[in-house]
Amino acid sequence: MELNTKIFADGAELADIARLCKNPVIRGFTTNPTLMRKAGVTDYEQFARAAIELVGERPISLEVFSDEFDDMERQARRIATWGSKVYVKIPVTNTRREPADALVQRLSEAGVKLNVTAIMTLDQVKRVAARLANGVPGIISIFAGRIADTGVDPLPIMRSAVELVRPHPSIEIIWASPRELLNVVQASDIGCHIITVTSDILAKLELLGRDLGEYSLATVKMFHTDAVSAGFKL
Repeated sequence: MELNTKIFADGAELADIARLCKNPVIRGFTTNPTLMRKAGVTDYEQFARAAIELVGERPISLEVFSDEFDDMERQARRIATWGSKVYVKIPVTNTRREPADALVQRLSEAGVKLNVTAIMTLDQVKRVAARLANGVPGIISIFAGRIADTGVDPLPIMRSAVELVRPHPSIEIIWASPRELLNVVQASDIGCHIITVTSDILAKLELLGRDLGEYSLATVKMFHTDAVSAGFKL
């Protein structure tokens, strides 16, 4: 199946990044402090520089972790010096719900490529797009999976976001936190620029376009094989 969206791998295991770098389907990489903590990362810069070296010419997004805008800016400018393909992830607000708009505009206009993250509303998309419009290439990450977790269909939001940034070719939309392979197809159908995928969804990519009749038969065979292997009797 031909996809109209770029697939970025999301994770923080250097071994996985090295393996995925050999896969031409993977066009870029993202990570965040939560994934890094789960992976046991203790030295932020050491991990980041190793990941940047592994991904080579592919873009990679690395997130600031301060909650104060002045310190976010210091971290962002430092991270940006580590490679020309680095995008610095800035949260749409800090933990006090103060918008990062001014910081986003200042950094973007100063030449720092940004990935503005944790976005879930169209109002946030509009505000951030306005701040990125006159700067270097930037990314808006919309957490579609988390939107869906609340019982809200993220598709209309994602479709509207893609249309909102259409006048700004330097801005790309990420479909972040997908929950199933279908999300990859949905992102492609609406022309979403990028979707981030974890290893469990990546493992299902080979199922794209599979004949459903054949898939049904394979499922029946799996159930039968497992029942025989278990030695079930009635």
